[in-house]
Amino acid sequence: MASPASLKALTETQAKQLDSAFALLTTGNASNALVIARRLVGEAPQSPDAHQLIAMCCADVGDVGEADKAFRRALELAPGNALVLVNYATMLRKAGRLDDALATFRHATDAAPSLAKAWIELGLTALQLRKHERAQAALARGVALQPDSALAWHAMGNARRAEGDIEAAADAFRKAVVLRPGYATAWANLGAVLRLLGRTDEALGCLEQAGRSGYASAELADTITGTLLDSGRTDEALARAKSLVNTYPDFAPGHLTLAHILWEYGDAADADAAVTAFRTAVQNRRDNRGLRIMFARFLLVVRRGEDALEQIRILQAAGPDPQLTRIEADALEALGQSERAGALYERLHRAIGGADVTFLNAYTRHLLSKGDWKAAADRATDATRVDPGNQEAWSYLGTAWRLLDDPREYWLCDYERFICLLPVEPPAGFAGTSDFLDALTSTLEPLHQASREPVQQSLRGGSQTPGRLFGRPDPVIAATHASLLRAVQRWMHTLPTDPHHPFLARKARSVRVSGSWSVRLWSSGSHVNHIHPEGWLSSAFYVSLPPSVVAQSEAGDPAGCIQFGQPPLELGLDLPPRRVIRPEAGRLAVFPSYMWHGTVPFEDTQPRLTIAFDMVPSGK
Repeated sequence: MASPASLKALTETQAKQLDSAFALLTTGNASNALVIARRLVGEAPQSPDAHQLIAMCCADVGDVGEADKAFRRALELAPGNALVLVNYATMLRKAGRLDDALATFRHATDAAPSLAKAWIELGLTALQLRKHERAQAALARGVALQPDSALAWHAMGNARRAEGDIEAAADAFRKAVVLRPGYATAWANLGAVLRLLGRTDEALGCLEQAGRSGYASAELADTITGTLLDSGRTDEALARAKSLVNTYPDFAPGHLTLAHILWEYGDAADADAAVTAFRTAVQNRRDNRGLRIMFARFLLVVRRGEDALEQIRILQAAGPDPQLTRIEADALEALGQSERAGALYERLHRAIGGADVTFLNAYTRHLLSKGDWKAAADRATDATRVDPGNQEAWSYLGTAWRLLDDPREYWLCDYERFICLLPVEPPAGFAGTSDFLDALTSTLEPLHQASREPVQQSLRGGSQTPGRLFGRPDPVIAATHASLLRAVQRWMHTLPTDPHHPFLARKARSVRVSGSWSVRLWSSGSHVNHIHPEGWLSSAFYVSLPPSVVAQSEAGDPAGCIQFGQPPLELGLDLPPRRVIRPEAGRLAVFPSYMWHGTVPFEDTQPRLTIAFDMVPSGK
């Protein structure tokens, strides 16, 4: 509708014509609205509303250039008009000019600080630009001004989720669905974050409500499949995954989900079932490039390098693609063809520069294995500058410093201070540690249904619980979670503060768990040396240990121990661990997430049961 301030430039008849044109525009008749708008501009060239109407009609029919000129003219005639600014910014955002849109929405909020729509749209645009803190600040103003806006609360949920504050995201999405019970997207997002919180039954209810509200998509079906798996309903999850790929055969993530389920929960006697199913899907959808790329990546992570290269060669027949070159280099590196891989990494580095941290990490890994330690340190340094919180980059930089005899290795890792085995007090209601651990073992054991380790994990010879462990509606797990966090926070208070250190600089008042799971290692099982890219502080809580590990620990044998500072063996660096810790049932090992760590295999008929969780700083 026209703004009252600018209607003075129009006669009463012209104002009615303007309103009727806006009505035509809102009902999808932009062409006829544009005819009226052009006539009004001819009659009243000083009317900002008439110019704005032309702009909105041109934007609606896809003439962005004319729309831009008309909006600018409207703003010349009515500088600081918040409604024109909002509409102009909306057009800029739809045209993909996100930075310009953000600045224009900012002008709108400056011009009209009480205009809720301007703050909400500013927050949505900042969210698109991944400026998450700015998005949250703008949306907070928006919901304060218009607390009944389901759109604003939904956007706030997305912003909080992007920042990793899952609990707050769930609260925001819940407000959105209370305000608009038929808001299907908000129901879907609420279900997704509840799943991340381990509340799988609630999550399934929300996801199903999203479907009942009209949200039918492959993505929703995929999320429901994963949530069923998290809840331990593996047969239902497998059936859903098969139905998903039949219903949406071109949806590549669905085939990946099915492959993961078959890999981890399928018949142990048919180890190739996951690869076979994925390969058949690719053969049936030969023109689906994304599906074949995803298959190549899957082959790579399940250590089928030759098969991955075969798929890459098929894809490259259609023409060069840096993404394929990167996968090819990774496959060649995994197959030990270092020279060929190196040539590709160097070519990619010249082409894409130093802005892609994932690539820089892969290139650094290659340089370490090649023996070019100075270059590895340079590339890892580049990666830490691009993303100072990237745990993988710091792990490689520490390794390069070690190989170069650079004392900064100890500054970064400080194996004595930063690694600790903490006592954990049993939760209230248990007679003692033994009683607590027995109850916890009984709780965790039924959750281990997998027949083999997950894809792309450090685990070898064991099983891992799906989804989030903490958050499940089980009193023993909830009590364990609280006791472990108390132990961590007591220890955190002993750490010094150092604004220049990548670990200590992020120290905060408390921590928030970013991931949690249980691992059950079988005889000969182990964790290969690895780091935790999604954490800041990582851990391992020892629930039960095999008798042989306890006996060997007492005798000085490292079987079943956790070791730190030794990089992955496939890098061929022949470096021993810097520190080895003997596990003790009821104790919690904590260490920076960028610290290389792994376990020594053991032989026993009894499994080794642990809880692991990653943490990120929370609070100031």
